[in-house]
Amino acid sequence: MLITTAPFIGGWRVQETKGQVFGLVVRSRGIGGNIMAGLRSIGGGEIHEYTSLLEDTRRQAIDRMVQNATMLGANAIISMRFDSSELANTMSEIVAYGTAVVVVPDQGVSGPPPAE
Repeated sequence: MLITTAPFIGGWRVQETKGQVFGLVVRSRGIGGNIMAGLRSIGGGEIHEYTSLLEDTRRQAIDRMVQNATMLGANAIISMRFDSSELANTMSEIVAYGTAVVVVPDQGVSGPPPAE
């Protein structure tokens, strides 16, 4: 599945719009991770425990979004975005969303379809 933050894909044209798709994940770091992160925050700098948590959560949100687009019969997602928020000061919510579409090569352009 080809995913882009742009509203188009160079060399491809949108043949059909399937609709909005999203993938939502809510995560909380365990108490051990929160304690380590709290100690790291005293000294400043990057808090690796939270960076890792958010990277993994974004990947999972994308995977869920792709599953939803696949169920609609799409082969690409355009205008993809992330949104995030904090819930109850202990949880992070990440949503990946975009427009599921079917794309085909532009006239005169040959090439493989977007990677699955």
